[in-house]
Amino acid sequence: MSACLAPIAIDSLLEDPSVVRELIERNSPYFPVQRYLHSDAEHRAISAQGPMIVAPNFRGDWAYDRPLIDGADVFLHHPRLIEAAAELFDTELIRPQQVYSNITWQLPFHQGKGHTDVPAFRGVDRTRYPVWFLHVMGRSGLFEAERVQIATAVAWYYEGADGGFEYWPNGPDNPPQLHQGAISNTAIVGDNDRMFHRVMPVGRSEDGMLDGMTLQTRLEHADGDGWRIVGDDPMAEPTWEQLRISVSWKAMVFRDAAEQDAYDRHSADLSIEHAFERFYRDLERRQVSFRRPQLPLEDPDFVEVLSQTYIRDPTVYG
Repeated sequence: MSACLAPIAIDSLLEDPSVVRELIERNSPYFPVQRYLHSDAEHRAISAQGPMIVAPNFRGDWAYDRPLIDGADVFLHHPRLIEAAAELFDTELIRPQQVYSNITWQLPFHQGKGHTDVPAFRGVDRTRYPVWFLHVMGRSGLFEAERVQIATAVAWYYEGADGGFEYWPNGPDNPPQLHQGAISNTAIVGDNDRMFHRVMPVGRSEDGMLDGMTLQTRLEHADGDGWRIVGDDPMAEPTWEQLRISVSWKAMVFRDAAEQDAYDRHSADLSIEHAFERFYRDLERRQVSFRRPQLPLEDPDFVEVLSQTYIRDPTVYG
């Protein structure tokens, strides 16, 4: 995988960053990021690491094509994010689409070996198909003609010195860069569907990580600075200052009016059946042993074949 578009940094994104705390508190509870996945095989199809660990890393969806919560517009249509996306991709056809929050507490190891975000393709996106399959499509390089270009901004609202952002703008086989320190209310706009990135450790390593979390565990606001992580019973009580907050913004990017029209009219969509066939042909070309499954999206052996064939980690770390 080659170098990506050079990311653009933004300082002082919001005039009033306190609005983020109000949004975070008002829209609790939050659930683990891993709820988007259903098995270790699907987890490996996103990142070539071991078994899925449910960690204290929580997410809230704030916008998808439209605001899902009151107040999401402060990010969804932020002019500086739109301007940066236009500069990054050299086009004025920017369509803001997603906003979501990530809240991390006491994660004393790197958040994975480096990952890319969930891509989208004309006719095949996360509204209809599982995120693990979209990841494999993106990593395979077989669907670039149908790929929807997406600009991603990540903005941070956390005063701690840990939990920085490590990213590989020059490709996964070159040294990464690190955004850390006083990063609250800053943002980086990049091509995160292609650029590997990860969160640095959060919290004190001597405290370890919270054990016993499941996909039903939730993070909820108590009152004031107080929060609680709850499963069948209360598990932990972090404070606001201990929560690493980031907000991600995504916008679809079109190179020209014809590409935008093809997306809107669905005139050049990819069908899921054609996506499977393209994988089958490529696996046969690579002489990979596999059987054509009856239910490709649900067959763990086929998921494993795809992840072993197409998913890789960065080879150079800081």
